[in-house]
Amino acid sequence: MSGRADVSAIEERYGSRVRVSESYGETTADVDPGDWTGLLEAARDGGHVFLDWLTGVDEPPEGFAVVACVYDPDARSRLLLRTRVPREDPRLPTATGVFRGANWHERETFEMFGVVFEGHPHLVPLLLPDGFEGFPLRKDFVLAARVAKAWPGAKDPGESDRDSAGSPSRRKTLPPGVPADWARDGRAGGRAEGRSGTEA
Repeated sequence: MSGRADVSAIEERYGSRVRVSESYGETTADVDPGDWTGLLEAARDGGHVFLDWLTGVDEPPEGFAVVACVYDPDARSRLLLRTRVPREDPRLPTATGVFRGANWHERETFEMFGVVFEGHPHLVPLLLPDGFEGFPLRKDFVLAARVAKAWPGAKDPGESDRDSAGSPSRRKTLPPGVPADWARDGRAGGRAEGRSGTEA
């Protein structure tokens, strides 16, 4: 069951401030950040009492989407709730006052994307080692280890050392997680195929 019939109270409460859509059998309700916790409350009060998960999605250049999946165990329906925050100052009121289970999810989203959940009781790093810098699930986060060390995946035909003599080779590509301009903008001294030299 998609949960589409369960959003009438949300639509009645928010009117044109909520945008409801259906995709692949899933219902999604979008609101502005100021209506975020109210949307969560309306979904909970409408029967979606279980928070399944909450996370972020990097959507450059605009900012980040914050998405929560809530579940109605009686109707067996899921509902996706979504809002967007700007990249320059990604802040959102915490959902922990509506769903206690949001605590861990918001900490992870803060750590991985840099979204600040205002009012969270203990917004501290959860998974990464002390002293880690940056937000690893942002699309502009460079996986520097993949530049410094050759990608260990299987090579395409014609790219192995044995096949290089006399075999046509494909265009060299950067390993996953390395921006296309990494080797051209002075941040690394290595070649574009992912091997980095020593910076001056």
